[in-house]
Amino acid sequence: MYAVIESCGKQYKVQEGDVVFFEKLDTEEGKKVNFDKVVLVSDDKKVEVGAPYVKGVKVEGKVVEHGKAKKIIVYKYKAKKNYRRTQGHRQPYTKVEITKIALAAAKAEKTEAAEEKKATTTKTTVAKKTTAAKTTTAKTTTAKKQTAKKVEE
Repeated sequence: MYAVIESCGKQYKVQEGDVVFFEKLDTEEGKKVNFDKVVLVSDDKKVEVGAPYVKGVKVEGKVVEHGKAKKIIVYKYKAKKNYRRTQGHRQPYTKVEITKIALAAAKAEKTEAAEEKKATTTKTTVAKKTTAAKTTTAKTTTAKKQTAKKVEE
């Protein structure tokens, strides 16, 4: 099973047990991180693609460490002008181990049970509303008849 998640403006393909390097995240080492922006989920049987994200799917991970990548050298140069500048940069990163990909199947069972309860309660409320509507319409028609009689006299 794998998932494609969106984090820090990039998309990452992850599986359970993978170690992924993200841009610097504001989470302490050893803490859990939840990624709910899941673009695609695939298990052995089917592939779910979100529009833009798959609902109910979360990817959980554990922050292993924070660090800096290798130094890159930025060199600015302008020909024939004696302009040369050297600058180094080390990009910070967060190393995350993916622990779990939670699908919506487990949540779907819970929501189905909740929907059944709501359906039974809505049936009773609909029946009450229809009887109340009938009584109010009967009152308004009699009131209109009485006002019509007074106008004729």
